[in-house]
Amino acid sequence: MTQAAVAPLSDLNLVQDKIPPLLQAAQKAPYALPADRSCQALAADIQALDAVLGADLDAPRSEDDPSLLDQGAGAAGDAAIGAVRSTTEGVIPFRGWVRKLTGAERHARAVSSAIAAGTVRRAYLKGLGQSAGCQAPAAPRT
Repeated sequence: MTQAAVAPLSDLNLVQDKIPPLLQAAQKAPYALPADRSCQALAADIQALDAVLGADLDAPRSEDDPSLLDQGAGAAGDAAIGAVRSTTEGVIPFRGWVRKLTGAERHARAVSSAIAAGTVRRAYLKGLGQSAGCQAPAAPRT
C-alpha cells in the first residue's frame, strides 16, 4: 500500500529504490569465479542473494510462499492496492514523459537490470555448486 501511495514521488524521481551492493557487484561480473569455491562459501553467497532477491524457483514451499489457493484469497486486497496505485499514478499528467525527464524511468531500468544480474549470478553459483557435488543451498534442490 505504501508503494502505491508514493508512486507520484517515484515518478518525479524524488523517491528511489536503492540497489543493494551485492546486486551492484553482480551487475559488474555475474560470471566471475568466486575466490572461495567450497560448498560452504557457495551456500553463503547464494543465501546472501536469496536474502536480497527472495526465494529461488527451487525453494521448498513454506508459509512465506503461499499456495495458489492462498494467493487467490489475497486477490481482493491486491485489487484495492491496485486501485490506490492507479489513482495515485493518475495524479501526474503525461506520466510517461515525466518519468523520462526526471530520470525515474532510467532508474527503474537500472533496478530491473540489477535484479536480473543477481538472478543470473545465483544460478551461476548454483551451477558451480552442482558441478562440485555440493548439496542445497549450494546447488539446486532436486
